[in-house]
Amino acid sequence: MSVRLYIGNLPKEEIDRQDLQAVFAEEGDAVTTKLIKDRKTGKCRGFGFLTVNNDDQADQIIEKYNGQMFKDTPIKLEKALPRTKGDEGEEPAPKAAVHSSPTPSSNKDSNRRDKSSKKSKRSSGGRETSTSTESDAIRPDPRWASELEKLKQMLAAQTTN
Repeated sequence: MSVRLYIGNLPKEEIDRQDLQAVFAEEGDAVTTKLIKDRKTGKCRGFGFLTVNNDDQADQIIEKYNGQMFKDTPIKLEKALPRTKGDEGEEPAPKAAVHSSPTPSSNKDSNRRDKSSKKSKRSSGGRETSTSTESDAIRPDPRWASELEKLKQMLAAQTTN
């Protein structure tokens, strides 16, 4: 089983993977390096990874190379933490199940209502609008309340006939 080691405290300048691989050349082909670079500048982000065959070899390499000078800076070696972002392990599955439950979807719907009410406030121009609570949305405009009551009575009379 391969083990990943974190290589920290690398200089933040343009360095090549081969330069880093040369530090661990004594270990042979069983060791591979990966240098993490900034996408925009191409410079090193200050860390990388070393992959070795097993835990025993990883411990030996940490003891041997931790603190060794690389381009005027001492490198830091330790076992890398397990990857969490982008992995499809056991932990992301429960999170996905939580997101598919009905409660968050109802929150999403209420967020949509909030967003649409904000849009309606913006589109109203210079006019003032009432607060965006749901109880305010149900209440009729007091200026038209009497007219609305008459319409409701007329509609009720039509449905009973």
